[in-house]
Amino acid sequence: MAITSANQLELLQIADAVAREKMIDPGLVIEAMEESLARAAKSRYGSEMDIRVSIDRRTGQATFTRVRTVVEDEELENEKAELTVKLARQYLADPKVGDTIVDEVPPVDMGRIAAQSAKQVILQKVREAERDRQYEEFKDRAGQIINGLVKREEYGNIIVDIGAGEAVLRRNEKIGRESYRPGDRIRVYIKDVRREVRGPQIFLSRTAPEFMEELFKMEVPEIYDGVIEIKACARDPGSRAKIAVISYDNSIDPVGACVGMRGSRVQAVVNELQGEKIDIIPWNEDAPTFLVNALQPAEVSKVVLDDEAERIEVVVPEEQLSLAIGRRGQNVRLASQLTGLDIDILTEEEESKRRQAEFEVRTKLFMDTLDLDEFFAQLLVSEGFTNLEEVAYVEVDELLVIDGVDEGTAEELQARARDYIEAQNAKAMEAARAAGLQDDLAGFEGLTPQMLEALTADGVTSLEEFATCADWELAGGWTIVDGERSKDDGLLEPFGVALDEAQDMIMTARVMLGWVTPEDALGTADDEDGEAADGTEEAGA
Repeated sequence: MAITSANQLELLQIADAVAREKMIDPGLVIEAMEESLARAAKSRYGSEMDIRVSIDRRTGQATFTRVRTVVEDEELENEKAELTVKLARQYLADPKVGDTIVDEVPPVDMGRIAAQSAKQVILQKVREAERDRQYEEFKDRAGQIINGLVKREEYGNIIVDIGAGEAVLRRNEKIGRESYRPGDRIRVYIKDVRREVRGPQIFLSRTAPEFMEELFKMEVPEIYDGVIEIKACARDPGSRAKIAVISYDNSIDPVGACVGMRGSRVQAVVNELQGEKIDIIPWNEDAPTFLVNALQPAEVSKVVLDDEAERIEVVVPEEQLSLAIGRRGQNVRLASQLTGLDIDILTEEEESKRRQAEFEVRTKLFMDTLDLDEFFAQLLVSEGFTNLEEVAYVEVDELLVIDGVDEGTAEELQARARDYIEAQNAKAMEAARAAGLQDDLAGFEGLTPQMLEALTADGVTSLEEFATCADWELAGGWTIVDGERSKDDGLLEPFGVALDEAQDMIMTARVMLGWVTPEDALGTADDEDGEAADGTEEAGA
C-alpha cells in the first residue's frame, strides 16, 4: 500500500521508539527507512533507475525522486540513470557534464514482498548502528575491570550482559573449574575489543595477569596513586601467582602496603581469584637479586647470569631443590615468567660435578697442547686460565704468581702456546683456501683463520657473500615458536662473537663494497640494535 498521511507520522514514531530501545540516533533509523523505501521503489520502477527517498524529519512526508546524471554522448551507458548534454537542455538552460537532474516520481504501493524486504533493510541498518555504538563505547575500555551479569552458557563459554551489549568469557579465560548460573554477577577484565563481521566482539578474562594487577590497583590506594608500581606479574590461574612491586617513596614498604593490615588487602584479591595464593615480591633492578626474591620461599646458594642467552643458573642446597622447583615445576615456572629469563636449577652437588668436569677438560687441553704434566696443567686451570690464547698473550707477571714458575718457565709456556696457535691458524687457513676462500674476505679485519674456516665450510667464501649474511646467522640467536624458545646456532658463535659485533662486521663489509655510506651504516646499525638486540625472533604466535 502507498504511504498515507496517517502512517507518515507513524514512521517517525516507529523510528523514535526503535532509537530509544536500541540507544542509537533516530536519524540512523530514518535513513534505514529511506533506503528500504528506495529499494522498494526500484523494484517497481526498475533497478536501472537511481531512485532516492527523503523523509521529512518533522512531518514524516516521504518524497520519491529519480536522479539522472549528465554525461558525454560516447559515455552514455544507462539511459534510465544518465542522459546526454543535448537531452538535458530540455530540463536545464546550460547543462554541463556531471550535472544532475532530479524528477519527483509517484510513491509506490508497498506490496507484501516489498514490505518484507524493507523490514529486513531497516533491521540490518539498526543492527549495524547498534554494533557501531557498542564498539565506540568499549574500544577504549580494554584493560579495565567491569561488573556483568551472566546470561547463558554456550559450549563452555559464558555470555555476559555488560549493560550496553554482550561480551564473551571463553572457557580458557575462566579460573579453574568456575561455573556460573544465569543471573550470577561476575567481575571480569576486558581483554580485547575487536570489530568483526558479526559486530564488535568483546572478549573478557579472569585469568589474565592484568586482571590481578587491576584488582590490586582497586584494593591498594598507593598503587592507584602511582606511589607503588607493579613491575611484573605471573599467574597460574586459580592456584598460585607472583607479583613484583616497587615503591617510589622510601617511607612506604611496597610488600607491606599490598598485604595490608592483617592481610586484608591481599585477602580481598585472593577471595576474588577463588583462593589463588599470591606471593608479593620486592622488585630489584639487579636480575640475580630479583630472581633470588622470585624463587622464595626457597633459599638460593649461588646465581650465574648469562645476559646474551637470557638464561640464569641457580644453585640451591639439596634439601631446597623440591621447594625451588615447586609442585609440577610451578614455582620455577612462575619465577621464569616474572623475570623473563630461562632458569636452570642445580643442586650444589650437581654444580660441583659440572665444575669438576670443566676442570678436567681444561687440564687435558693444557696437557695435550703444551706438553705439560697433569700437576702443572692443574695449576694453570686453578689460576683461572681457560684457553691457550690467555696463556700465550697474557702479561708474564700473571704467570709468575704460579708456584714454581720462574721467568724462563713462563717464557717457555708462552712460546709453546704461540707455536701451537700459529700451527692451528696455518692449518685453518689452508682448509679455508681449499674451500674457495677469496682474498677480499681473507683480508677482512676481525676474522681469525678459524672463523674463516667456519665461514667457508658453510659456503661463505667472499666479502660479498659475507655482507649478505644476517647478524643472527653469524652470532646465533633465539627463536620463539608457540611460546617456546629454541636456540639458533651462529657460524661465529663458537668464537665468542656477540650480536652487536656481528652487526658491526656486516655493516663494515657493506661499506667496503660501496653498498651503503658510513653514515647510512651507522643509522642502520642503530635501528637494528633497537629491534634485535637480543637476537630473538618471534614465530607461531
